[in-house]
Amino acid sequence: MRSHAAAVAWEFWRRHRWGLIAVACYLLALATFKLLMLVRGQPVTFDDELTFSFAVVVPSATAFMYFLAVFSFGFAGDLAGRQSIYPARLFTLPVTSGALAGWPMLYGTVAMAVLWLATRFLAVWPSDLDVPLIWPALFAATILAWAQALTWMPYGLPGLRVVVTVLLLVLIDVVVFVAHDSKASEPVMLAILVPSLPLAFLVARFAVARARRGAVPDGRNIFIRFGQVADFLSRRRDRFRSPASAQAWFEWRRYGWSLPVLVGILLPFELFLLFLFRDTPVLVFETLLAVLFTPPFMAVFVAANVSKPTFMGSDSYGVAPFIASRPLTNVSLVAAKLKAAIWSTLATWLLVIVTIFLALRLTGTSTLVIEWMGKVIEAVGTPRAIVIVLLGFSLLVASTWKQLVQSLYIGMSGRGWLVKGSVFLALSLLTLFVVLAQWLINQGRPIVTLWNALPWIATVLVCVKISAAAWVAVRLGESRLLSDRTLVLGAACWAVAVFALYGLLVWLVSTVLIPSYFFALVAILATPLARLSAAPLALSWNRHR
Repeated sequence: MRSHAAAVAWEFWRRHRWGLIAVACYLLALATFKLLMLVRGQPVTFDDELTFSFAVVVPSATAFMYFLAVFSFGFAGDLAGRQSIYPARLFTLPVTSGALAGWPMLYGTVAMAVLWLATRFLAVWPSDLDVPLIWPALFAATILAWAQALTWMPYGLPGLRVVVTVLLLVLIDVVVFVAHDSKASEPVMLAILVPSLPLAFLVARFAVARARRGAVPDGRNIFIRFGQVADFLSRRRDRFRSPASAQAWFEWRRYGWSLPVLVGILLPFELFLLFLFRDTPVLVFETLLAVLFTPPFMAVFVAANVSKPTFMGSDSYGVAPFIASRPLTNVSLVAAKLKAAIWSTLATWLLVIVTIFLALRLTGTSTLVIEWMGKVIEAVGTPRAIVIVLLGFSLLVASTWKQLVQSLYIGMSGRGWLVKGSVFLALSLLTLFVVLAQWLINQGRPIVTLWNALPWIATVLVCVKISAAAWVAVRLGESRLLSDRTLVLGAACWAVAVFALYGLLVWLVSTVLIPSYFFALVAILATPLARLSAAPLALSWNRHR
């Protein structure tokens, strides 16, 4: 049994040693800083919220998210798929399913507890903050345990794993935070959290046992009529006009339905709020806003599957021989993914529009939407109101498609360290953005400074984007992935899109408070260029190594 435990521990260490070393170095830095302050005789307190956030909150939250991904095998599996994300190679170990589930859960629980206790004792906390001792560690372990149990479970529909996991983890958060806001004592908090750990282990053991024997439920029979339509379309696809059209169809069959199904599962839960709060206009507005932002948000989870070059092992990032040997160029392979992403985006938004229309009609809240549109028309006029609605809808659709494809250049590079590093960096930047935004909201003066500095910030970002695009264009030309004519034509189309968006923004927002050149910077930043252009380079780098 000791050898089996050591094998699982070695699995985590071999694949994530650099990330674990980085967390250990951060904790060592906290200890060193606190020790230096004690040696100098200075008071060990943090009264600056911003400094405390950057020194403690952001790194600790990032380490928590990293542990959550590591010990649930989130880096190795497909969150939007039906199969369990538990690595299939571990199923061959001569141990019970309980051991396969128990050892990762034990290591994750210990890691979460060590992270919290080390942060609790080594970090410098604000002097007026009463920091609890035990229950936050148990809370982190509970979140991890249920994330492991729910992500290791096979599901009948693509994307259902994300929905179930998010809903249950949010429910746990709500229960714990409500109890904390009610000034519950630490024994009460422990009594709330302790029973959930054995239950999570039983669910995880059941999930691993099902996945180990290959039991993957197929809930697609629920949509039998859609299946019949798909079979009919498949019969009509016995022949393709070209290899490129066949590849586009293949990409659609791989992940095209993932985003529509995932959003379709969430929509009933969100739109049900219209029935509950139809007499409260503010909540109706917030519900509709949440529904409209659901496709771009859920596209982030599907994007990992879109970026994979082909079917391979759960933790492989290379190009399989049957893909690399196809009579298609790298540009054609990338174009097939872009086309499939367009079809997936359009199908998703068609579903959203139809369901919103039906929900507004059934709940009687359509009159509120008409009243809101009337107020907008009175404020800005009919032409601008129409443009605002169309522009907002177009931006949401474009954002959904962009979320699906903007990480292609990372996923198709075939470098595991680059894929995992990008996820870790994205989590870190998201945590940093939330902390910084909260600080700016609480402070008045920095917002004014930031507003005045926005043109300079946008100018720097534009220079970085144009420089990166120029470098990618030179590399595309040198490697002959694209001809000079195609590069010039693509640049011209991109420039036309930028000027069109710039003119629309200037006409729509005519004010002396915002200089017109700022809209040009916004149009350049909003129009995709460098990352999409780098996808063929990444695939070429991966395909011929």
